[in-house]
Amino acid sequence: MKKVIISIFAVLVAITGFLLIPFKSTSQKMENTAYLRIHVRANSNTEEDQSVKYEIKDLLVGYLTPLLEDVQTVDQAKQVVSQNLENISNIATSFLKEKGFNYGANAKLNNEYFPTRSYEQLTLDSGYYDAIIVELGSASGNNWWCVVYPPLCFSEKTAGNEVVYSSVIAELIKRRNEK
Repeated sequence: MKKVIISIFAVLVAITGFLLIPFKSTSQKMENTAYLRIHVRANSNTEEDQSVKYEIKDLLVGYLTPLLEDVQTVDQAKQVVSQNLENISNIATSFLKEKGFNYGANAKLNNEYFPTRSYEQLTLDSGYYDAIIVELGSASGNNWWCVVYPPLCFSEKTAGNEVVYSSVIAELIKRRNEK
């Protein structure tokens, strides 16, 4: 009897392992190509450069959110971003000049390595992802990154005179559940 139970257990483990291995590798490949990330690299790690990095991040997320609002696929998102790379660079460079910085910004689309990152209940595994890369000055400082498609960066909405913070992740999950 003991041999039968061990045999059944071994078969179940083998079947489970066989079913999960292809699923995991397929979902990993799909995950990496289903997202468009944004990566803002600060000029340096000085307090000023780090502070302006976050201000530019807010400007760019505010600029990109309405542009990508009706986008249905990552390919559409990349197309919209490609058409607006010069605007993205100009927004960041203009803001830097207004603030008195003597360096500009450069935006490009690139496929780059990102470490594992969690956004509330969603975790993106480490790997290569397409991303909007925004380099501020020498881009040698600490950076900030998020996901612009699907929109996983947090947004701020105004309802009358009241500010309401919403998680775009929660909205995305809600939309997918409604389908």
